[in-house]
Amino acid sequence: MRLLIALLLPWLAFFTIGRPIAGIICLALQLTLIGWVPAAIWAVYALSQYKTDKKIEKALQQR
Repeated sequence: MRLLIALLLPWLAFFTIGRPIAGIICLALQLTLIGWVPAAIWAVYALSQYKTDKKIEKALQQR
């Protein structure tokens, strides 16, 4: 679901992962038609990093 949000509304994806400042910057980038593609790529990348961080936290807690 977050991946779909990251592609359609990149700025909203940042708010769902707890990065509101990046969300505001992404919204400013997304307001231009040319900036939509970089904003979507940035949101998908940030989402993948968020998932990786959560997996690492979970692995460290199980130790």
